[in-house]
Amino acid sequence: MVDVSRRRPARAARLRPVGDGELELQYRVVHGYRRAFRMAGDGPALVLVHGIGDSSATWAELIPQLARSHTVIAPDLLGHGASDKPRADYSVAAYANGVRDLLTALGIESATLVGHSLGGGVAMQFAYQFPERTERLVLVSAGGVGREVIPVLRLVSLPGAHLMLSTLRLPGMRTQVGLAVRLMRLLDTDLGQDAPELLTLVDALPDETSRNAFIRTLRAVVDWRGQVVTMLDRCYLTQGMPTMLLWGDRDSVVPVRHAYGAHEAMPGSRLEIFEGAGHFPFHSDPARFLALVEEFTSTTAPADWSRDHWSELLLAGRPAGHPDTARTRELERDLREASERSAT
Repeated sequence: MVDVSRRRPARAARLRPVGDGELELQYRVVHGYRRAFRMAGDGPALVLVHGIGDSSATWAELIPQLARSHTVIAPDLLGHGASDKPRADYSVAAYANGVRDLLTALGIESATLVGHSLGGGVAMQFAYQFPERTERLVLVSAGGVGREVIPVLRLVSLPGAHLMLSTLRLPGMRTQVGLAVRLMRLLDTDLGQDAPELLTLVDALPDETSRNAFIRTLRAVVDWRGQVVTMLDRCYLTQGMPTMLLWGDRDSVVPVRHAYGAHEAMPGSRLEIFEGAGHFPFHSDPARFLALVEEFTSTTAPADWSRDHWSELLLAGRPAGHPDTARTRELERDLREASERSAT
């Protein structure tokens, strides 16, 4: 994807304090839809993309530190948070287009993308669609690697999901869900590691409009068999793109084995595992997360995209001839399964 011989030197960090006002939501109308985002700091652009059912608020405690040396942009994806929730295209490719359009409206030409869960798939799709605007990738518990995903998301992808989600707003249901989540945490289950975030996601679906947007987004990437969109079939195009994978080893939503599969499929990528963390490693250990992102962005040169190099990679296709190991065979199986459908 890049010509490594022409990389630009890394820019020196400029530390500055961040005012409280910078962390408040801002709004920009793009294509007639109001898009909410948080923007703070000064320096190289760093875009934080949240996961399904979440919002830019998930990054709120991290933004002040990151904004000391970066211009941080954390959008609420369409259908999420305070952004509009129209009856629209909620595919991964459409989200990548939306991030591009918001960045263009804000006058930002290129950025390092940090994507969590669904946001990781969006970040990877952004790099595929707009490599010339992508400096680095940081994929956090990213979707779009293997078929596996938490069973409850498969269930919500089925017909009748609207009725099931609407029951969460019945009197007493919030308390019942809270008790169940706290019990999972007390029993030290993997899902219990993300107990506070699970309750936040329940609270993020207060009305029918929000629930409809959530279901449309989910069905674009998950069906009853699991994840239906893959990035594995084009991971080889990230050759020369500085890429770091961050994962919790107790992730019950997107299993940690997906991290190892993505690492093998992405030439030159870096993998960091958060021991004891679930699906939100940046909440479990924010200090380590911040240190890794800051070290990664300061010690790697932004990708210098070359159309010729990208074309050469595309024409050569995905490399073959990896050692015949159990993990390689597993990765090949995932590729065959994922090839049934992928982001365009």
